[in-house]
Amino acid sequence: MAEKLFLEVVTPQKAVVSEPVDSVVAPGSEGEFGALKGHTPFLTSLKLGTLRYTDTQGKERQLFVNGGFAEVLPDKVTILAESAERDSDIDIARAHAAKERAEQRLATRAAGIDLLRAEMALRRAVHRLNIASVRK
Repeated sequence: MAEKLFLEVVTPQKAVVSEPVDSVVAPGSEGEFGALKGHTPFLTSLKLGTLRYTDTQGKERQLFVNGGFAEVLPDKVTILAESAERDSDIDIARAHAAKERAEQRLATRAAGIDLLRAEMALRRAVHRLNIASVRK
């Protein structure tokens, strides 16, 4: 049996993933990075994106991650995310509603609307919908 890498994905609310995996690919702030067992240690910040990993049965899994930090060690990857959701936990109706709200705010550009916040909400909603569409 090949050696495994241990993956932990933690948010302020809960542990989302805690299991041995074959590989991890994450959205680093300087670009996407991958890690296998024996990787050189490093720390990096994360941006909004998709964290992909291959479980011990060879199936690729996906998570939505919204920023945070990653620590890569030779035998473990720890992700401390602002928020993270497994593809199966994404509420599609809620993501569609968030997308529509953000689009309306951006379209009206009314006084008092935080445009950066609306743009980020739109990006999060679209990314969640993209990840959820893969599971169908």
